[in-house]
Amino acid sequence: MVNPDGERVGEMDLADGVFGQEPNEHLMHAAVVAHLARRRVGTASTLTRGEVSGGGRKPWRQKGTGRARHGSIRSPLWRKGGVVFGPKPRDYGYAIPVKARRQALRSALSARVREGAVTVVQGLGLEGPRTRALATMLKKLGVDGSALIVTAQRDRNLELSARNLPGVETALAHQLHTYQVLNHDFLLFTPEAVQRVEEVLS
Repeated sequence: MVNPDGERVGEMDLADGVFGQEPNEHLMHAAVVAHLARRRVGTASTLTRGEVSGGGRKPWRQKGTGRARHGSIRSPLWRKGGVVFGPKPRDYGYAIPVKARRQALRSALSARVREGAVTVVQGLGLEGPRTRALATMLKKLGVDGSALIVTAQRDRNLELSARNLPGVETALAHQLHTYQVLNHDFLLFTPEAVQRVEEVLS
């Protein structure tokens, strides 16, 4: 455990049941894919032959013209005709079992601990929304990539300061998900956030 200046101030035991699991790559993959599927907008849309304009009458008579028979100029065979089996607005999201989702998060946290990407910071906070102050703090903590700052309770100053820094994101401990954990180079936890995560996942 370190302070915002990067100085070691103590130790904190992490629960093996949450941060010491054997990573399950299959569950982590399933959780990430499900999360990304829920994020898809799904607004792509095309018009079928019943929705495009025109085509109310037969283009020409059935027989005797020497041309192929057609019933509508809005057939998918025609230019400006309808689209066959085109995309329609839909929800791509799906859910995986709660136990699997929680185990995937335990696996992700455990994997990041093994990589040395998890740091517990005591006194992680700002007196006001100061992006420069947060950038300086992250530099002292040795963060040179994307970072996820996890707190137990909402910290408005941290949120406002972090949103102007590319690659830096804040999250609440009880809302943490596998994609966030795996998508950042560094994870910064407050001691209270660690306790909250252990309460949720124990």
